[in-house]
Amino acid sequence: MAAAPLSPRPVPAPGLAVAGPAGTSPGAPATGPAGVDPRGPRVAAALTTVVLALVLLTGSAWLLAAQAAVFALGALVGVGATPYAWGYRRLVRPRLGPTDAREDPRPLRFAQGVGLGFALVGLVGYLSGHPLVGDLATAAAFVAAALNAVLGLCLGCEMYLLIRRVTHPSKETPA
Repeated sequence: MAAAPLSPRPVPAPGLAVAGPAGTSPGAPATGPAGVDPRGPRVAAALTTVVLALVLLTGSAWLLAAQAAVFALGALVGVGATPYAWGYRRLVRPRLGPTDAREDPRPLRFAQGVGLGFALVGLVGYLSGHPLVGDLATAAAFVAAALNAVLGLCLGCEMYLLIRRVTHPSKETPA
């Protein structure tokens, strides 16, 4: 039995538990095709881009801490558990047409962990009196979020896939 392709692009991801319809818990089995609606992470990336831009403009460690909490929820509980996902499910998705496209949530969770790492480094910088460190870490997270929001290029997802390819090489031989 072949493994499901590991791609941040819309693919079926059989057997994965993700956020179900509005009102169900993020870990509940999905009632439709397994996976994440690929439009949701782009909306979340746009919101993240706005928050990180505000952090860069204000130097607010508290705002960065709030974004770090969002990243932590996405990485530890799942991308469907974030307030951005809730907003997408309640406010945006009902206004969009339906889609059968689904995205594997594993690369997205990894990307949230990467974002959390940058946010934590930024927090340490801001809170320890080294605002340049805070600005640089926040700027790196900002660029990654903006690339995802505007181009659909998830750098953390691509890192996940590269790591998977290196640590789990294909057992198939080239033709």
